[in-house]
Amino acid sequence: MKVLVTGFDPFGGEKINPAIESVKKLPDEIAGAQIIKLEIPTVCHKSLDVIDAAIAENDPDVILSIGQAGGRPDITVERVGINVDDCRIPDNAGQQIIDEPVFPDGPAAYFVNLPIKAMVARIQSHNIPASVSNTAGTFVCNHVTYGVRHICETKYPGKKSGFIHIPYLPQQVIDKKGMPSMSLDVIVEALTAAIEAIVDTDEDIKVTGGATH
Repeated sequence: MKVLVTGFDPFGGEKINPAIESVKKLPDEIAGAQIIKLEIPTVCHKSLDVIDAAIAENDPDVILSIGQAGGRPDITVERVGINVDDCRIPDNAGQQIIDEPVFPDGPAAYFVNLPIKAMVARIQSHNIPASVSNTAGTFVCNHVTYGVRHICETKYPGKKSGFIHIPYLPQQVIDKKGMPSMSLDVIVEALTAAIEAIVDTDEDIKVTGGATH
């Protein structure tokens, strides 16, 4: 099995992005699966072009994208991507898309097709906080969650994809009083556990991962 793992470059004025930093530190092989690491730009559409090219070149079985969710206290495995860009801030190309579809010909949403509950449980088994997330936002992280699924559905049938959000690193919150963070080593351990679950889980476990709001 091949797993393409993508991580964004820094954005929003930050000097570092834990997404690409954690991806860089992943082992080259996890549970027998080859890990292919890819840095992607925090730019709508261009990010998908880079991923599309990497899929064509490497033919991975799974595409797992990692993104920073500053303010979240745990590792959050995304359930769904929606077909809208509504950017609160400009992306790294300076474009601020508002209320436009990611793909005009696509459905309203895509559920990811990874074992999200098993991934959360495996991360938690390492005593690392994790949960299912039911919103990937409306910035480039959601753009990639939705967009990669659309690319797979229309160009590469049978491939699996999903998205994991991770917290800030400690050095990012020195000037952000009260903001949660997680060390890079713990994030890497969590992502490794999640990938192990992807590799060895044929059918997702049936446990609650919902929320009331």
